[in-house]
Amino acid sequence: MTQGVGGSTIAAELDRLTSLRDRAVPIGADELRARIARVQAQMRAQGVHALHLDSSTSCFYFTGLRSRPTERLHGVIIPAQGELVYISPAFEEAKLRTMLVIDGDIRCWQEHESPTALVIDTIRDLGIATGTIAVDPATPFFTFDGLRRAGNAFDFVNAMQVIAPCRMVKSPAEIALMKQAMEMTLTVQKATARILAEGITTTEVERFVSEAHARLGADPAFTFCIVLFGEATAYPHGVPYPQTLASGEMVLIDIGATLHGYQSDLTRSYVFGEGSPRQREVWNVEKAATEAVFAAAQLGATCEMLDAAARTVIEAAGFGRNYALPGLPHRTGHGIGLDVHEEPYIVRGDTTVLVPGMCFSNEPTICIYGEFGVRLEDHIYMTETGPAWFTHPAPSFDDPLDAGRAD
Repeated sequence: MTQGVGGSTIAAELDRLTSLRDRAVPIGADELRARIARVQAQMRAQGVHALHLDSSTSCFYFTGLRSRPTERLHGVIIPAQGELVYISPAFEEAKLRTMLVIDGDIRCWQEHESPTALVIDTIRDLGIATGTIAVDPATPFFTFDGLRRAGNAFDFVNAMQVIAPCRMVKSPAEIALMKQAMEMTLTVQKATARILAEGITTTEVERFVSEAHARLGADPAFTFCIVLFGEATAYPHGVPYPQTLASGEMVLIDIGATLHGYQSDLTRSYVFGEGSPRQREVWNVEKAATEAVFAAAQLGATCEMLDAAARTVIEAAGFGRNYALPGLPHRTGHGIGLDVHEEPYIVRGDTTVLVPGMCFSNEPTICIYGEFGVRLEDHIYMTETGPAWFTHPAPSFDDPLDAGRAD
């Protein structure tokens, strides 16, 4: 039997969990102001006169304001110089004022009025008659279309060009939050492995993962969960039907949550029961590929070099070249922060140079349709001296949850 797998119950594992939320320190107003100053410097350097942020994680990143995107425009305008302005439905103004972390003027629109016209009029009121407006890439097309129609004197560009240089490099406070989130999810991974028993279903496991994260103090309603057994583990993003666990099957659990908005994302693969030589062989190739990525993740390296390092190991073991199956059919990793997938991306063609503060996943999945798949996913953050792990990686095929290490 694989170490750390089975032998407990859902009730027992939930009873062990207590909230860790009070250990985490949310991002404060001073850091938010520094982010605004940083993006304004990017705007001036790139000839951007104003930035429109929609109800998105970028809005939360720069202002601390979190709102759910709907058909009604809630937005923020950040000029290249000067104070920001919030755009709000008039009937939401009072609520908005209770949510502000960074002060700013509030401009409101009534239900019969055009919110995109108000955005353009506000930018003009800020003394910007012409020039370039950067639009949040999360903006719905109907909103962008309205901005374009109302602001035909302006040029519009994708705001990612000014946002990404800020969000890609995490501060010590961001890394601390993500460390806490990752440790919470690793605790859930270990507890999840212990509840497994022959006949348990993927839906039962999914419910446990959600409740376990809640008990540990994760943000409400912000968990994600992929639980796969047997042949279904070959499908990177799961299958549209539940499975029931049998002895000797591969298990793949890819889960995450958020803590004060910051994401965790960890995957473990292991066998329930006794593993076969084939399962051991593929698991060890996957482990070697993740180690090659970590070794390649040096300051000054490019993201695509890490992807190449993983593929060299996997292809040398006899798997398909490039994206051919059986083998690695997708990128090796992705950036992480307020979004579970964000820049930079560990993939061919991404020539972003690694610098301190960058954070990204290391998950060169091996997929063998008709048999099983293996993914080991931990995240790396770049320090002044090189790569560091957010969480301790899976040690071995026989001890994939590091059963001897305390939760």
